[in-house]
Amino acid sequence: MKNRITLCGQRFGLAALSFAAGMAVCASNLRAQTTEPNLQTAVENTQSTPEHQTAQDQKIQQLQDKLEEIQKELTALKTASAIAPETHHVTTAKASVSSSVLTEAEPEITDPKSPHSEPFAFADFTWLNGNARTKDTPYATKFFTPEIRSDVSYTYDFRHPQDDTIVGSSEVFRSSEVTLTDLGIGGDFHLNNVHARVLSQIGLYATATPRNDASPSRGQWDLADAYRYVGEANAGYHFNVQHGLNVDAGIFLSYVGLFSFYQFDNWAYQPSYVSSNTPWFFNGVRVQWYPTAKLKIEPWFINGWQSYGRFNNRPGLGGQILYRPTGKLEILGNQYGYGEDALGIGNRTRYHTDDSIEYKYYDRPMATISKAAMTLTGDAGCESGGGVSCMGNGKNGPKQSFLGFMFYNRLWFDRDKYGLTVGGGRINNPGRYLVLLPPINGATAASGTPYFTENPGDPFKAWDASVTADYMPSQYFTYRLEYNHRAANVPYFAGPGGVTPPGGNTFGAPGSVVAGWSPDLRESENRLTVAFLMKF
Repeated sequence: MKNRITLCGQRFGLAALSFAAGMAVCASNLRAQTTEPNLQTAVENTQSTPEHQTAQDQKIQQLQDKLEEIQKELTALKTASAIAPETHHVTTAKASVSSSVLTEAEPEITDPKSPHSEPFAFADFTWLNGNARTKDTPYATKFFTPEIRSDVSYTYDFRHPQDDTIVGSSEVFRSSEVTLTDLGIGGDFHLNNVHARVLSQIGLYATATPRNDASPSRGQWDLADAYRYVGEANAGYHFNVQHGLNVDAGIFLSYVGLFSFYQFDNWAYQPSYVSSNTPWFFNGVRVQWYPTAKLKIEPWFINGWQSYGRFNNRPGLGGQILYRPTGKLEILGNQYGYGEDALGIGNRTRYHTDDSIEYKYYDRPMATISKAAMTLTGDAGCESGGGVSCMGNGKNGPKQSFLGFMFYNRLWFDRDKYGLTVGGGRINNPGRYLVLLPPINGATAASGTPYFTENPGDPFKAWDASVTADYMPSQYFTYRLEYNHRAANVPYFAGPGGVTPPGGNTFGAPGSVVAGWSPDLRESENRLTVAFLMKF
């Protein structure tokens, strides 16, 4: 659109310049006619007066030189307009869809009935939870679309843990400190049908994301450090089949749980457990097939459930179906299975279904309330084998399952400058295989801890609620204020005593028992978060 406006401006400028030149010629002619009755008289006068002839010739020569100069400028402008390439800028959500590659010279086709239209380009989906609300990238080129993200926050925990450690979150890690949660620098490369995406992972995510992955403890080469500062890194090829077919390999963001890995894209800073406890990334291969402009079918072949490597002897399989029949509705389904994702238990298989609906039920851009939308997500899953059962307590072992939901409602005000979100959810996860392990004495997903066990049948039920207020002075920046209440049926959240032994994590291996000390865990917590979120 910006290029079209620029081209129209150039054409208008050419027309205006031509008109000005014409008016200058006419004005000169009028002045000449006012001075001399006609050209013949002027010639006769110049012939009779050599001095006058010389002056008149100079004026005529100056006018001719000026006209030639104007003609050269017009020719140069026309040539530049004809050869200037049109650049396309696309912004898509990293946790919902990946844009297909656009050719350099073809304009974007948005009509969903056209066999060559871009998928999901027929409407504005920046209102979706999990989608970035930026509408353009003005500094993109036809070869590279840069991206820079910054997430800085301050969280106040009302229990004041003495070690400033927050437990049970994939997004918030420290209390009473200004923290850089994530700095992402990178972007999208695209040339003809080849595309690649890379984005750094700098900040607390660089520690928390590998810490919640147990797979690096199997085998050598330290996968946790090898991938620590990489949030996304994948490349692939776009095939011109129907509305697009992408085949990509590498590390890419997970879609399970609806919320994006990046807080800028979300309606809330701290998502409910269904999202916070399910994968943020996958490492493997995906195929994105767009049979229509409103439908995406995407199978996955991945190492495992949010893992850099395999946990045991089998990879994971899964996929997504994304359907957007109108600009007001999104239906999303993610399925996962086959993977053996319990470290050291090779015959235990995991299954999971994650399904969401998002609906924009109000849209009046010029009204006080400019938009309103809601989301509902439901998850169910289980593990089978290795001493546990999907079907319930019996001869094959105790029930090992996951059941949860989350609901959010959002209002936008004053032409989308302000936002208000209310929501929450709950989970039931006997066996605790998706519960984020508290970092007691430096415990990781691989080490475990005797202070919070994850044995078959261990009960865990949790619920939460939040209120989020946003001020969005620019499409590239958000100020966010959020209040969270979280609770569980067992002691889980950090109390005033914290989860770090006196003197720090210096007593044996991570997660080990410390004589004479125990962590201070509570059944609820209340937090207040202020965040500064940016995306270019």
